[in-house]
Amino acid sequence: MTRIMIIGSGGSGKSTFAAALGDKWQMPVYHLDAYYWKPGWTPTPNDEWDHFLDQIVSEDEWIIDGHYGRTLETRMNRSDIIIFFDLSPWITTYRVIKRRIKYHGKTRPDLNEGCPERLDWEFVKWTWNFRRDKRPGILQLLSKHGENKRIIIFKNKAEVTEFFTGQESPQ
Repeated sequence: MTRIMIIGSGGSGKSTFAAALGDKWQMPVYHLDAYYWKPGWTPTPNDEWDHFLDQIVSEDEWIIDGHYGRTLETRMNRSDIIIFFDLSPWITTYRVIKRRIKYHGKTRPDLNEGCPERLDWEFVKWTWNFRRDKRPGILQLLSKHGENKRIIIFKNKAEVTEFFTGQESPQ
């Protein structure tokens, strides 16, 4: 019984890592973007979203990737392991732009059909400013939950690779 929460900026590698970890450990993976965004990039209403998340987090085993700040606490309360991708904005912004080019006119594997890859200025700014604007609050939440959770913070790709290759089970 393991519940893993993966958070971080857009372009940090959350979804790729979650999918690989799910394959390696044979655990169900929930890419929140695929559930939150309906076709045509229509957001899920808050009450429906909260109900959906309550159902997922009540399961015994999961990997959930996605930031969604309003519901961080809900997921943290039920998780056993919290992984925070704390990467440089230079890297994450580059990856977001690269991803936009790679999936131009297509839907990414971690998104709902009908949500072709897009890039708008607001998302680029959010990604670039994530470390400055969101990181302090995340670190505060992590310290609050740190006594009874396993907290992992990745600062670079080498740390991600080292963890993935060295960790044979979620324990």
